[in-house]
Amino acid sequence: MRRWLILITTHLLMLAMGFAGGIYTLPILIADRAPDAAALQNIATETLYPGRLVRNLKGSDLLHWGEGEVRVSHIGRLAPGPDYKLDLAPRFVDTKQAFLLIKDESLRVGDVKSFNVFIVEVPAGIDVGEYHAVVIWCEAFKQFISAAEYHSPSRQG
Repeated sequence: MRRWLILITTHLLMLAMGFAGGIYTLPILIADRAPDAAALQNIATETLYPGRLVRNLKGSDLLHWGEGEVRVSHIGRLAPGPDYKLDLAPRFVDTKQAFLLIKDESLRVGDVKSFNVFIVEVPAGIDVGEYHAVVIWCEAFKQFISAAEYHSPSRQG
């Protein structure tokens, strides 16, 4: 009886580890390719709103983070995950709780489909200058990933 208990426990543990590993690796396997150098060069010359994603914000953690430049396009990296969204926010936030307080005031721009540099097109009619930050948010798990404050030309010092 004891051998069966050990065998069943071991199999359940291995199944749980496999499931968790699959949840983590699936977004990596299905992610879009990063933009090529020409696309990044075009973004660099058109930048009006620079900012920076910081890896160690209060609301980020080991599995949920972003780092790099934001040009209301992002040049940097994100931890892999499913269902990432980019929102424009009225002010900078660095935790899930803070974002949830302003989520209704924020504007969903689009999906983030790659983790090593990505481009999210801003739809026509959106004035990026009316907002002051971008937030990367995992909608599937309601998880804060990262955020960056950006500066419009009139607000830069």
